[in-house]
Amino acid sequence: MSCSTSNWRSLAAFAAMSCCLSIEATAQNAPLSAQDSDPKRMGWMQWFPPPADKVITQPDSVYFSFPRLRWSVCHLREFLPTEEISRGIGAPTPLRYPSPSQFAELRAQIDALTFMPQKSDEPMTWEESLYANYTDGMLILHKGEVVYERYFGCLEEDGKHAIMSMTKSFTGLLAEIMVVEGTLDDTALVRDIIPEIGDSAFATATVREVMDMTTGVQYSEDYSDPNADIWLYSRAASPLPKPEGYEGPDGYWEYLQQVPPDGNHGDAFHYKTINSDMLGWIISRIAGKSVTELASERLWRRLGVEQDAYQTVDGKGVPFAGGGITAGLRDLGRLGQLMLDKGQAHGDRLFPAEVVDNISAGGDRAKFGTGFPTVGAGSYTSQWWVFHNAHGAYAARGVHGQTIYVDPTAEMVLVRLASFPQAQNGLIDPTSLPAYQAVAEFLMARDE
Repeated sequence: MSCSTSNWRSLAAFAAMSCCLSIEATAQNAPLSAQDSDPKRMGWMQWFPPPADKVITQPDSVYFSFPRLRWSVCHLREFLPTEEISRGIGAPTPLRYPSPSQFAELRAQIDALTFMPQKSDEPMTWEESLYANYTDGMLILHKGEVVYERYFGCLEEDGKHAIMSMTKSFTGLLAEIMVVEGTLDDTALVRDIIPEIGDSAFATATVREVMDMTTGVQYSEDYSDPNADIWLYSRAASPLPKPEGYEGPDGYWEYLQQVPPDGNHGDAFHYKTINSDMLGWIISRIAGKSVTELASERLWRRLGVEQDAYQTVDGKGVPFAGGGITAGLRDLGRLGQLMLDKGQAHGDRLFPAEVVDNISAGGDRAKFGTGFPTVGAGSYTSQWWVFHNAHGAYAARGVHGQTIYVDPTAEMVLVRLASFPQAQNGLIDPTSLPAYQAVAEFLMARDE
């Protein structure tokens, strides 16, 4: 199946974009290396005008296929309509850095760290792992201080990068804040908050089941199947005019109103993006504000971030709560630090510590199943991944290598933005999760 057979597929939500990339990359026996696929080296969109074979557009180009992906992740606003997550007009709160000489020494030491990838007997250095995973940006904070920062590919200091499904963790965090503050009842049924959900399978799910993705709803993300639900969802969400004869749902929320059941609510964790958009609808209805407004008011304006973020929207202006945010590397580090500090930032409490306590404690591990072997015996709650490892780490995660990784034991926050050729993070985890642990142990050893 070609992901470029029609305009709406080119404008699909992030999951559908991932399809295009997965199929094309899988077809290649040996995708270009991170160095060889660097957008500057490839010459994408360079010169005035760029050569015809170096132009990336939509809808007549599969702009999220590899290696175009490596340019597009920093330029999403040029392809899709978006809504701003405003930082306001105040001055940003500066991040703390060591002296230039200490910073350079730390980079050299971290780059030289070695670790053993999962199921491998060949050691790898930290720096090698960055290229192996097509890293575009890496930021590490330790005890609130930036100890490592590098940019690759399309990303610069003042640039922004698509964060894919890390968007879900923004949505889940906002929902958990509302639950702890008492404005959202997580035991309420969806139909009691969104009456127009009608006979959709979501109607009888609780808010908590939506937050933890334990709903029994039908939704297939089998990208190789042209009749899979992901394609129906993508067609509904496309901001382009619907093709002649189209009779399906128009927009994210209309799609959610016709989702059939599949299994029982509460039985097991099933990673399905439509839960995130259902949650976005719920919190927007309760708050009377869009998820972009909520993210601005509760997080971005108060964190002292450097840059506005933005979020893609469907044809009716509804933000994509499951994967539409683009943001700056340092600002994502600020969000991770906010989680590590349990809701406090520069002396101000943005939300109760109980919010982070609830998230970091994790969900029901018995419901997590075995579908994510590289994560291990983890869990999922409030749209965050919890590893239940010795350090109590948890993370926001997005396809192609996006992560905010919070390690409370090491007092470390790590943010990686990437453009890995395939969408499956299970291909990246074996050389990422052990690398994160190695850095955490290195930083802890420095404190001794």
